[in-house]
Amino acid sequence: MNRSLLIAVAGLIGLVVGFVLAGQSEAPPAETSTPAPAESQATFAAIPEQIGGQDQTGPYEAVPDWPKPLNQLSGHADWTWGAVQGIYAESPDRVFLLMRGELPALERPVEVPYPDIGPSLSFPVSATPFRNASVGPITSPGNTGSDGWNEWQGTLGVDARWEHCLIVVDRDGNISEEWTQWDHLFRRPHSVSINPYDPDKHVWVVDDRQHAVYKFSNDGSELVQTLGIPGEPGNDETHFNRPTFLAWLPDSTLFVTDGYANTRVVKFDAQGNFLLAWGEPGTPPNDTRPSRFNAVHGIAIDPDTRRLYVTDRSNRRIQVFNENGEYLHQFVTGNPSTPQYIYMGTDRNLWVADNATSKIAKFDVEGHFLYSWGSQGQWAGAMWNVHGMSVDQEGNLYIAEVNNGRAQKFVPRDGANPELMLGLPLRSAWE
Repeated sequence: MNRSLLIAVAGLIGLVVGFVLAGQSEAPPAETSTPAPAESQATFAAIPEQIGGQDQTGPYEAVPDWPKPLNQLSGHADWTWGAVQGIYAESPDRVFLLMRGELPALERPVEVPYPDIGPSLSFPVSATPFRNASVGPITSPGNTGSDGWNEWQGTLGVDARWEHCLIVVDRDGNISEEWTQWDHLFRRPHSVSINPYDPDKHVWVVDDRQHAVYKFSNDGSELVQTLGIPGEPGNDETHFNRPTFLAWLPDSTLFVTDGYANTRVVKFDAQGNFLLAWGEPGTPPNDTRPSRFNAVHGIAIDPDTRRLYVTDRSNRRIQVFNENGEYLHQFVTGNPSTPQYIYMGTDRNLWVADNATSKIAKFDVEGHFLYSWGSQGQWAGAMWNVHGMSVDQEGNLYIAEVNNGRAQKFVPRDGANPELMLGLPLRSAWE
């Protein structure tokens, strides 16, 4: 290549390089401002578009100081609720609380080392509840020994009182009725309910240590009927062995889960006449055989399909039957799981109170998991062993905590997704 051509090519390259460098020098400065926020993302929060929070109490908020302390009663300044076994809202202004007597009202103790028991041990353990109201040698009576009492090591009047096993409170948590006339009947009152298809609204109490089901007039003045032989366990048409919960069909056909010692569901007609029973002992914790049970505990009924949903507690599952005891299907509630109570309202979903996870869990009728909320603890809205649930006509939720020894009331949060709330109670004969 001759000299003049080389010079021309070099010049052309120089022009191109200069043009590129010039373009770079004129580019705008790097972006330093805060980027625009991304579009709002869909969330699973109970309140759509919620910012912050964790749904600690799901779509509800706990009502503080409900119910009012037991010291609202004369002579009870030093006493509080025992193990609260059951709860039932006849209406927002008439809520039944069922508990195993009363316990001393205590302030949280200062942590104390216990080297005689073992190294690095102290009581109470930081950030945990300091008293189990239900389980232990000196706690609410009714939970130790063959009859619930014969291995209880406490002293009545000091460690517990056997008083106010069944009371009624109003919407503000004030005690409006004291059913103390029936305290003598109970050994370990387990659940309280009203048949939603009964126009007379009789109040039913299951006492598992008495092996009996009691039916009272709505005002508590009369014991109308007793199923089972009080104090006499058995496994036939006239006996129970530690029954647990009740449920009804629209024609008032009654089903009893029987329960802790027996392993069956018992069916009665509307007058209380025995019709049939089904169930055999299972082997926990993962027995999947139909109609095998270990701790037949909660029960809910769909009034349209007449299907029964029964918690097989120690086998961590719900078993589904028709009204004549024919097995239909089942689903597990998780591992770990302790499905204590099951509720069905007008939404026709199943809501399970689970002790092992301290959650309220929602399933559809086929067993698909849909939602859950809950945290273990003693703060308002936390839970420790929810043993009973109820919903009133305003959509307020009530829970009975057997280990925490308290009842709680939850009201819907403003703007909460209604699909994440327990359905309103089933009502037919009365509102």
